[in-house]
Amino acid sequence: MSLSRFLIKRSLQGLFVIWGVITVVFGLRFISPGDPANVLLPPDVDPEVRAQVIAELGLNEPLYIQYWEFISGVPVGDLGLSLVTRTPVTARVLAKLPATLELAIAATVVAIVIAIPLGVLSATRRHEPADYGATVFSLVGISTPNFWLGVMLIIVLSVQFNLFPTSQRPIGFDGIVGLLTSGNLDAAIDGFGTWLWHITLPAITLGTYFTALITRLTRSGMLDQLGQTYVRATRAKGLPETLVRYKHALRNTLIPVITVIGLQLGTLIGGAVITEAVFAWPGLGTLIINSINARDWPVLQGSLIVVAVGFVLVNILVDALYAYVNPQVAYD
Repeated sequence: MSLSRFLIKRSLQGLFVIWGVITVVFGLRFISPGDPANVLLPPDVDPEVRAQVIAELGLNEPLYIQYWEFISGVPVGDLGLSLVTRTPVTARVLAKLPATLELAIAATVVAIVIAIPLGVLSATRRHEPADYGATVFSLVGISTPNFWLGVMLIIVLSVQFNLFPTSQRPIGFDGIVGLLTSGNLDAAIDGFGTWLWHITLPAITLGTYFTALITRLTRSGMLDQLGQTYVRATRAKGLPETLVRYKHALRNTLIPVITVIGLQLGTLIGGAVITEAVFAWPGLGTLIINSINARDWPVLQGSLIVVAVGFVLVNILVDALYAYVNPQVAYD
């Protein structure tokens, strides 16, 4: 199967998944307790005013009409209006999306930079102190809840030693790019330093579990590859050990690692809710929590749909990267 046919097939499957998510998200509003009209109206409102507001929101329409009006707006980017602010949901979600993407990508970079070298070191130093240290780190990283880790990092590194800020995002990466395109290099460098200073602790918090997972996966994959016949053959040919490990064994090890990285990147986008709440990071996670507290269903639905779309796109990209890493992997 060619790459174009593969992408078309995966895209159709992704559309089906997104449709399922939209349907489930839409249905959750009707099985959850409470009335969306209560968000806009006081408890002692006149019944006629209440009925008028419900009619304006379309909540008195049959369920299938409400579903059609909702799902027909999604392809054109119309996710409705916020019940609280009466502003377009799409604009609110897209305004928060860059912060979540920055945090998810930064956490992924932290995990890759630390985990792959650590996993290779653990595999090539088996039953040595480096291997035991990497194993302990993996167990601790997988077992540590990220909300607890975030609070501990704030207490120790922010409060006690004042090394990092406790919260907020004074500048985003898009702002840094804007400064660069305007020719303000000094301000862009200062902005990048401020951005890096503020994102360090949230990225470490969100990426610790990811780091531990990739470390264990890299270690087990390297151990498996180093025991293969082709590795012994390359060594018998007199190739340097560094070339054997990093050009041949590591490349084959990266196939399942890339799969996990792609899946976890999509998970990080949706799983940043707790981390964003701990560090007051103004992303989709904070928006989701605020919309739940305010019972702002349109904003909550729009946020979950965007997360689902991001997850599907990342999975399609990961599948497409298979053939580049290993040409023997066929598209199916």
